[in-house]
Amino acid sequence: MDKANKVKLGLIGLGTVGTGVVKVLKDFDNIEIVKIAVKNINKKRDIENLDTSLLTTDPFEIVNNPDIDIVVEVIGGIDPAYELLKTAVQNKKHVVTANKELLAKKGRELFELANKNNTVILYEAAIAGGIPIIMPIKTTLAGNKINKIEAILNGTTNYILTKMEKEGVSYEEVLKEAQKLGYAETDPTGDVEGYDSAYKIATLATIALNRRVDINKIYREGITKISAKDMRFAKELGYKIKLIALARLTEDNKADVRVHPMLVPLKDCLAGINGVTNSVVLEGFPVGRVMFAGPGAGEFPTASSVLGDILAIALSLGSSNMLPFMKCNHQLDAQQIDIKDTINKYYISVTAANTPGVIGTIGEICGRHNISLASVLQKGIDKENTAEIVVITEECKENDINTAINEFNENKNIIKINNIIRVM
Repeated sequence: MDKANKVKLGLIGLGTVGTGVVKVLKDFDNIEIVKIAVKNINKKRDIENLDTSLLTTDPFEIVNNPDIDIVVEVIGGIDPAYELLKTAVQNKKHVVTANKELLAKKGRELFELANKNNTVILYEAAIAGGIPIIMPIKTTLAGNKINKIEAILNGTTNYILTKMEKEGVSYEEVLKEAQKLGYAETDPTGDVEGYDSAYKIATLATIALNRRVDINKIYREGITKISAKDMRFAKELGYKIKLIALARLTEDNKADVRVHPMLVPLKDCLAGINGVTNSVVLEGFPVGRVMFAGPGAGEFPTASSVLGDILAIALSLGSSNMLPFMKCNHQLDAQQIDIKDTINKYYISVTAANTPGVIGTIGEICGRHNISLASVLQKGIDKENTAEIVVITEECKENDINTAINEFNENKNIIKINNIIRVM
């Protein structure tokens, strides 16, 4: 193709995803990479025949370059990504990003700015890596009222929980192994404490529920308190433990959006999502319940989503109204409910004294606070004459559970609360 007719692209970031993008774009002769912003020009790259004259350490060279049509940002974080993309949009450039934190925290401002400038910001890669989810919601599923999302959006935590469940080993052991294999960062906080999943569900819920979700109002709890015993007990009771990103509309149209571990019934499709795989389950009318699953990260899966967005923009360049169905036009802010006002089933694991009637005591305390028990499991007596007792409750209010737990802590026969996990 004539060089003058090619779509001109600037790439900010040449890490794992950026490298994948460069590799896959070699097969598309209608797109030309004009400039690539990197931190270190001299770093050895895993790209055959890379033209190093394309590299720059100044990303503003890209967003201010009048020849560039599309800016692709894959560096992550807020600073300098926010200023870069804001400048790009103000300069009438279209944007493709994989930056979930930026969208969760600054999406509103960027999307409103893009609408004013008749540019689009596409972000398929920011939610579930290689799994197409945003475009299907905006197109094929556009006629649906989606009222619930249940998702596994972080491969690192899913890998850790899968290994714990299959091999009966501790969280600490599996985390070390995941770090050695490159599945977990040296500082894994963003993954294991649920931040990554919270950023993703904030944007996904905004699109699917059709109202703006505030990242600061999303309840977040990670997997660091999950033990090998919890895994074993859950399995005996017919569940697996997964880190679930949940968003749903209540009967009065409030948004319940949160990220935390959950006991998932073995018969549920999400229980079969293992290793680094991600999955999103949507419920709505008229479609019912649909599931998307696949690789949630990695060089080529994420590059696949980035490439799809690039091609969507490239095919529409010059339009007086760019990709109108992909623009963000939310007028309504979600009325988000606090976790204490939610209703759930619960797994409660306690260490109790081996005395007659202790299970009855647990039942009485729960009963006083409107909590019914669905299952009770008692595991052997140890040398200190204590037993581990696990209960699964029926649906009840989070406030009532918290009050019951306070009473557990005051009871002399209940020695320790080991864990409390919500149940799907």
